[in-house]
Amino acid sequence: MTLISPSRRLRRTPFSDGVEAAGVKGYTVYNRMLLPTVFRSVEEDYRHLKEAVQIWDVSCERQVELRGPDATRLMQMLTPRDLRKMQIGQCYYVPIVDETGGMLNDPVAVKLAGDRWWISIADSDLLLWVKGLAYGFRLDVLVDEPDVSPLAVQGPKSDDLMADIFGDAVRDIRFFRFGVFSFLGHDLVIARSGYSKQGGFEIYVESTEIGMPLWNALMEAGRKYDVYAGCPNLIERIEGGLLSYGNDMTDENTPHECGLGKFCNTHSAIGCVGRDALLRVAHEGPVRQIRAIEIAGPAVPGCDRVWQVRSGEQLVGRITSATWSPDFNTNVAIGMVRMTHWDAGTELNVELPDGSRRAALVHEKFWN
Repeated sequence: MTLISPSRRLRRTPFSDGVEAAGVKGYTVYNRMLLPTVFRSVEEDYRHLKEAVQIWDVSCERQVELRGPDATRLMQMLTPRDLRKMQIGQCYYVPIVDETGGMLNDPVAVKLAGDRWWISIADSDLLLWVKGLAYGFRLDVLVDEPDVSPLAVQGPKSDDLMADIFGDAVRDIRFFRFGVFSFLGHDLVIARSGYSKQGGFEIYVESTEIGMPLWNALMEAGRKYDVYAGCPNLIERIEGGLLSYGNDMTDENTPHECGLGKFCNTHSAIGCVGRDALLRVAHEGPVRQIRAIEIAGPAVPGCDRVWQVRSGEQLVGRITSATWSPDFNTNVAIGMVRMTHWDAGTELNVELPDGSRRAALVHEKFWN
């Protein structure tokens, strides 16, 4: 067994005591914090997520806060998505790009006020890029990482559990909107969002001292709903086509290559630092793009490295995430494929560690 050596550089979370008491079996490191990866087993966690409700410690989704007169200007500089119509109380999925149009992150932006934003980031040092832009352009804005730790409630019974704690008004939150609710005298931002396709909420916990009281309250109220501690699930996310920054895309990819062109309003997103580069990409079109791929044969091994995708001897792509899907009785995968071979139904070969396998691009974008 390989152990993670603890240190102050690898931060615990306000919910770590609850995670450990729930029997966590695996972690990964994400934004220099511990992110659980499995509790019972990946397959059992997957089935339970689809049928009941889970509490996820996703404190590793750190917030980059923009606050001040130039906060909205800076937010628009970061993304090719046009933010002019975004209202206070909304959340937007926003590709973040550099000056070449390369993906730096794919966070959710939360508009708290006209002069205050949170950027709920994936795993990268986005804070440094944002600080650099703010300083370089002499913007009147404070950029910082506040002490905010998201706690996700995911699964088909999440509305019932959340209503037991915060009242029935929480059911009225629309998708990618948020409301402010009270717990033990603390106001909490609660958004209808989360890193699964099973529905649910993310609670932005600003007060560390209420972390475990909130965790315990959710666990106690959730007994009748078969609540369990959980985490983002590999099988469920690949089935749903949820991309993982650092795995499925990096700064070498543009949003259009990642299938995120619908989130790019490049002509109207005036001020985005990567706008000129993305205008060329939008005009010419990407030469490769993320696709859903089915791999034949028994369950594939863990995809901890890139697997080459070939047509005959020609290298035409790569697999970045893959796993066995119990519900679809096949291996499901996410890969980057060249335009010459990305049509649905195209048959290819994938080079796995244990040999070559037949594969095909699926007819639907993803499985659900």
